[in-house]
Amino acid sequence: MIRIATLFSGIGSIEQALKRLSIDYSIAFACDNGDVALNLLEGEDFADYKRLTKMRSKKVKMTPEDEKRLNELSNKENALAEKIREDVRVLHSKEEKREYVEQLYKKKGKGHNFVKETYLANYSDHIDVSDFHLDVRFFDGRDYSINQDIDLLVGGSPCQAFSVVGAKYGLNDTRGTLFYEFARIVNETQPRVFIFENVRGLLTHDNGHTWDVMKGVFRSLNYRIAEPQILNASDFGIPQSRRRVFVIGIREDINCKVFQYPDPIPLQYTMQDFLEDNCAYGHFTYDFKTGELKIEKVKGKADPKFTLTPAVQKYVLAGGTSNYRTSQETDLKIARTLMKMMTQHHRAGVDNYITVQKKPLILRQLSDREALRLMGYPDDFKIVVSSMQTLRQAGNSIVVDVMMAIVQEIFKTGVYNHG
Repeated sequence: MIRIATLFSGIGSIEQALKRLSIDYSIAFACDNGDVALNLLEGEDFADYKRLTKMRSKKVKMTPEDEKRLNELSNKENALAEKIREDVRVLHSKEEKREYVEQLYKKKGKGHNFVKETYLANYSDHIDVSDFHLDVRFFDGRDYSINQDIDLLVGGSPCQAFSVVGAKYGLNDTRGTLFYEFARIVNETQPRVFIFENVRGLLTHDNGHTWDVMKGVFRSLNYRIAEPQILNASDFGIPQSRRRVFVIGIREDINCKVFQYPDPIPLQYTMQDFLEDNCAYGHFTYDFKTGELKIEKVKGKADPKFTLTPAVQKYVLAGGTSNYRTSQETDLKIARTLMKMMTQHHRAGVDNYITVQKKPLILRQLSDREALRLMGYPDDFKIVVSSMQTLRQAGNSIVVDVMMAIVQEIFKTGVYNHG
């Protein structure tokens, strides 16, 4: 049995990978706030912060005064978060710390943690509910560092610029970013191996400076770092164009072979094979010996609620505007990248749409079950939240089959054969 831990846990791609590979595992801890907004600022500060971050997200040009105000509020929020972290870390027990953070979210959180709901519905046999944490910033990894060897830590974090970078690339260089939290937990728990996943733009972000800092931090933690590699889901059995960067770290004191990234394999399936039209619910499974997907061609039908209304269909098939043009291609053999915001119905050149009827033309979006399938989750994965939330969770996940290929290569190093 191997002991795993996850940050920014999502719906459990590493857990599904181990399950499909028939590798027995237990979960030391998981951590995900489910995109619940924690409002640390109050009054006029909160109103300004909300307004200015909305402008930034919509790429609205801000005045120098607005930029200055947003920077001030961001620093203030970071300072408040740091004070909470300090308050939490002086508490005596893991239970006290967890209760403190849960009460904080009850008072200042906005929204419901649907990710936690899905995660525990599928992995409660492997984790104690008290080991699911809500906020990586206030999570104390030291509670899991004594007599609780962690074999594998998996996570990713939003790619953020570093405003102040020191010459040594230590942890202090990244304080205030979520990457800092991942690195901090690696430092506190000392897993044998970690897997860090991110968008492929990480490597070119800020002309490569961001990755240079991150690499320096990882190495300062005494880990051998395999140079990052971009892996595409369509190279590992899943008909989806989804390129993500992976970074593998193995603790320096462990004697093992050098990690090699997995080689691509021929793609045997098309997106149509994954659709409920051609593979009814319950017939998308996997081989218990090899972990490979098994698709039985049994006719089925997606829920009619995924069919587009005439108004939405007209919008998604539009070629764009004078400033933005896009293709109108639907029914692709290899799906476009699934996104957490696919419920918002982007144009057909961005999202995936399926033909229900040709004359007159009727389209539908991917169903929640189909989205999970295109991320490598078999039909025994439990859906316990709304279709909208499930689609968001699928779009946020790591592709299970890519994770399986990485795990198999990690085992080949012999990292788990010593002590």
